[in-house]
This record gives sequence, structure tokens and C-alpha cells, in this order.
Amino acid sequence: MEESQQIPLIPSQIFILSGQSNMAGRGGVIRHPHQHHKHWDHVVPPECQPDPNILRLTADLQWIPAHEPLHADIDANKVCGVGPGMSFANAVRDGAGSVGLVPCAVGGTAIKEWARGEKLYETMVLRAKESVKEGGEIKCLLWYQGESDTMSEHDADAYQANMERFIQNVREDLGLPSLPIIQVAISSGDEKYIEKLRAAQLGMEVTNMVCVDAKGLELGGDNLHLTTNAQVKLGQMLAKAYLHHFASSNI
Repeated sequence: MEESQQIPLIPSQIFILSGQSNMAGRGGVIRHPHQHHKHWDHVVPPECQPDPNILRLTADLQWIPAHEPLHADIDANKVCGVGPGMSFANAVRDGAGSVGLVPCAVGGTAIKEWARGEKLYETMVLRAKESVKEGGEIKCLLWYQGESDTMSEHDADAYQANMERFIQNVREDLGLPSLPIIQVAISSGDEKYIEKLRAAQLGMEVTNMVCVDAKGLELGGDNLHLTTNAQVKLGQMLAKAYLHHFASSNI
């Protein structure tokens, strides 16, 4: 028994989860009716249940069994709930062996905060590199971000170039020139420029990148964050995209 406890838990297939609040997960996060603070309702759907073969990398770079909320120690200044990560991991687990999730998303962040040299970007790259130090392979970056860039026409106009530069930098810095990337096209944000930004996301032509559209998924009362059920569906959509486009050549 002692010998088995010394064997580290090392996932074979590793997925980076990055972006802003809808990737970090706000499913089930509700405001207390008589107070100003928010809390998570602790409802974990069957599709998001823990599994011994699904691990996550903690803020202090340790692999532990994954459970909701995945981003609690990463997006630490916000109340985190259900995101797409666990339903994604459960959906790809059978074909991927042990799955490692590397949460990196932080709510309210614009694409310029994910530029090379910025803290969020450098932390993500560091976490990604640490995730494979003991073994395993980074299979895909799941990216859900852009709501913060719908606030001004300038930001919406600049989004595509910033995103393409981000992808190039990540691939260079991780030494993975063909790293698969699945981007989520946003379904919420400032109405003035959301369609401009969505058009940029859906029209991006980058090798080994596909886009999953969140439009039509249920939003919570704030009209910004996906509900728990919507996050479950999104995770399954991301898994379907991964298995269809990348898994056959990757696993």
C-alpha cells in the first residue's frame, strides 16, 4: 500500500482551460436575495461528477483529483461555479486515458491582458509547462474569452489580430507549433460590438483551430454567464469538436 501511495498521479492527456469568466465557470453562482454577496449553489450535474482518471493542476502546481469548481484557486477573487471543464473531461475520458485539466481562466479579462509578457499569459505558459514536467502531453487549449472586448469598437476591431498573435505566441512558447486550439464564440457581452467580435471569432482561419459557437446556450439572470446546464452542454460541444477534429491524430 505504501508503495502505491508514492506513485504520483500523472495524467497522460492534458488540456489547458483558459479565457475569462465563462471558462472559469459561473454556473450555479447566485446572489443572496437579501445580501450583496454571491455564492455557489453546489449543484454538480452527473456529467460533471469527479472521476479517478480526471485530475487538475492546482494553483501551487500539484496534480489532484478534479472536482467542481475547477477554477476556485485560480480565479480566486471571484465566486466560481460550474464551467465546461468537467463535462468536457468526462466526455473525452474514455478515448484519452487519464485526463489532466490545467485551469488558467480569470474573469473580466480582455485579450490584451493575455499578451506575451503580461502576468496572465506568463502564468498560463508556466502552468502549461509545469503540467508536463513529470510526463503526459498537452493535447489542446480550450479558449473562451472576448466578452470584455465588446465594450469598445477599437477592442472589437483589434480582437482578431490580438487573438492570432496570442495563438502564435502560445505555440512558440510551449514548443508546440501545431497545438490544437478550440475557441468558443461568445454569446454575451456589450450589444454594440458583440456581433463584430463574434464575426472575428467565427471567421478566423488559423491552422489547427476550430470554433464552437455558444450562441443559443442558456444565460443566467445577468445575461452574461452561462447557466450550469449550458456549461454542461458547452463542455460536451467542446469534447465533440476535440474528438472529431483532433483526437484521431492525437491519441
